[in-house]
Parts: sequence; structure tokens; C-alpha cells
Amino acid sequence: MDKKMVSLRINDIPVTVPEGTTVLEAARSAGFNIPSLCYLKDVNEIGACRICVVEVKGAKSLVASCVYPVAEGMEVHTNTERVRQSRRLTLELILSNHRMDCLTCARNAHCELRQLASDLGIDAVRYAPDDLMPRIEDSAPHLVRDNSKCVLCRRCTAVCRATQEVGVIGCNDRGFDTHIGCAFDRDLAEVDCVSCGQCIVACPTGALQEKDDTGKVLAALSDPAKHVVVGPAPSIRVTLGECFGLPVGANVEGKMVTALRRLGFDRIFDYGGGHRVSSPPSRRRRAAPHHLLLPRMDPLL
Repeated sequence: MDKKMVSLRINDIPVTVPEGTTVLEAARSAGFNIPSLCYLKDVNEIGACRICVVEVKGAKSLVASCVYPVAEGMEVHTNTERVRQSRRLTLELILSNHRMDCLTCARNAHCELRQLASDLGIDAVRYAPDDLMPRIEDSAPHLVRDNSKCVLCRRCTAVCRATQEVGVIGCNDRGFDTHIGCAFDRDLAEVDCVSCGQCIVACPTGALQEKDDTGKVLAALSDPAKHVVVGPAPSIRVTLGECFGLPVGANVEGKMVTALRRLGFDRIFDYGGGHRVSSPPSRRRRAAPHHLLLPRMDPLL
């Protein structure tokens, strides 16, 4: 059954959307950009950050557009002076509790918080923290969490709970002491985290980042006494291309294998199983170890 359509005006432009659509989605469908920080469609729609506020005629105050449904005849303004001032002040308050070491942060090139500050014209923070120290939790084998960079958007907790159905992280304590962590503040290595990395992908700042073992890998490749084996996950062959501007889903298995070979890996294994390709002999004449404790997999090279 088709949904009832609702007509409204956004920035004096007539817009028609299905009933139940939020103001944020309606505005974006009409080409109006409303900034947001905590919003992830169908995953985290809680109106926590208040960056997406807009002005609705007749409303007593500004409303969070990501959770505010459209109504027949509604008039919305997304970029008034009142709205801009509110967004800037809100972001300044968020930045007041954020450790800003942007030059050395792993997310400095693709940080949503930094981009938002640039978009809103914030070039100085009036309420900058004086002595905010790193709050590192690195017990897990795959990630590092620094709550001094967390903006409490709750995107990581939502994706862990709703998408992965694991739910090992959440908000602890209240008020200024609120922070993201595991139950009873246990280390991530002590709970049933599946190391999927979705929380890292969802995080808009550098609060969550992958552990970087690049140095260890390069050192192993440079060691002639080691036989170096790599086993990329199956998904990498169809996601790696996006990093190089290729279409989403492009299969770059051949390019990936060639690149790994040129880096110096002796063997490249396919975790997908059932797939084998011929390979040229390794350029490095080194004896393989007698035992490789690896999961069931087939060699690509």
C-alpha cells in the first residue's frame, strides 16, 4: 500500500515526501544540506548532537531535524541566522571537551568533526580544554579507543547493537562523566567483541582507530630469514578499489595480489576457499617453515 504523501515548504521551496519522513531526509531529498554528527540513517536516529537543528514555523524552539517528522503545510527554514548561531555554539561546546591534536590524529584527513567546524566557520574555540589528556583503551587486538576524542554521538554503540547485534559497548556514567565503554568498564578484550571494526567505520572522529602494524609488516618483509604469508579477507577484493576511485563493488583481486607480490609477500592465501590461481615462483628463495598454524584456506599465490 502506497504511503500518504505530505506537502511542505523548505526554504520557501515546495517539497512533497511520504508521510513519516523526517525533516532532515525531506530537506536532503530536495537538495538542501543540513549538517549532522550523530545521525546514521536507520541505525542511529536519536537527535543527540543537536547540530541538525532547523527552524519550523510555529514551533517554540529549534527542532532536531533528524527526529522531527514532516507535517502537512509545515514551513521549514534550514539556514537562518538563529539556526547558524545555534549550530556554531553547539559545536564549540562539543569541541570544548575534545582533545584536538589534529595534525597527528589518524583521522585528520577525513574527520567529520573537523570538516563540520570548517563548514560552520569555526576557526577558534573559545572554550578550548586546558589539560585534556588521552584516555586510551587498547586491550583489543584490532582497535584503539581514545575517549578524549569522543563526542558521545553514540554511533558506535548503535552499530554494535543494531547492525552487528553484539552490543558490547554503551554509555557509562552520567553528566560530565559520561563515556563510551563496556559494562562495568571492563576492557574490550574481556567481553565478546567480534573484532568486526564496524564501530571504527561509524565513528566520526579519531576516538576509534585501527591498530597500525604497518611497521611490523615492513620489518618482517625486510627480514630474509622469514617466510611472510598474508591472507586478505574475502571482502577486501571488492572494497579496496573504492580507496583508489574505482566503482563501488569493483573486483580488484588481481591488482591486490600483484601489489602484495611486489611488496614482497611469499604466499598469498584466499580465505574464501575453493579458489586457486597459478602463480609465478617467489622471487625470494627462502625455506618455508615446517608448520603454519593457519585457518583452512586455499593459496592464491
